Amino acid sequence: MIAADRTLLEQARELQALAQTGLAYCKDPFDRERYERIRAIAVDMLAMQADVPAEEMRRLLSAGYPTPKLDTRAAIFDESGRILMAHENSGEWSLPGGWVDEDQSVRSNAVKEVKEETGFDVRAERLIAVQDCANHNALTYPYGVLKFFVLCRRVNGRFTPNIETTEIRYFEEGRLPRLSETRNTAEQIAMCFAAHRDPDWVTLFE
Repeated sequence: MIAADRTLLEQARELQALAQTGLAYCKDPFDRERYERIRAIAVDMLAMQADVPAEEMRRLLSAGYPTPKLDTRAAIFDESGRILMAHENSGEWSLPGGWVDEDQSVRSNAVKEVKEETGFDVRAERLIAVQDCANHNALTYPYGVLKFFVLCRRVNGRFTPNIETTEIRYFEEGRLPRLSETRNTAEQIAMCFAAHRDPDWVTLFE
């Protein structure tokens, strides 16, 4: 892909990642000074593109070698084959999930996020797919994001409204609500339905 075909956000992300990698490995103090300056420019560019204060952007972009953030999304089905979705404060719907905490694995984080957002206790059974958010979702993040879709089975528990979720509901495949597309798209929901129907589903990854 040539530079003219890339958005300013994409170019700023790459510039910031290159500078951060340089800071992680460089030994020369003059090179470090140059990388610091390049990183500061890139962070300012990202802050303008994402409409986030530069100080907040600097806090979000941790030091060290740059790696993508991880996000889990749990696919939970009822006896009728409908999928569970959570109603966000934004007014949109998504599969229960969120960022993987530092002390969690993909499996444990999927279970934890379901409990926090829906009140349900679930068992994570199969990994449906690993996807690059930039290839599938409305990407607005200044860093890479990998999404892990996990097929889960409800064990028990009940819903209580909380700070993240106003309600939960099961939906049929052809009657989905308005989706939060940074979290999940109609195509990703269809993929989860397909995995649920197929006992021999093979994990998709890219």
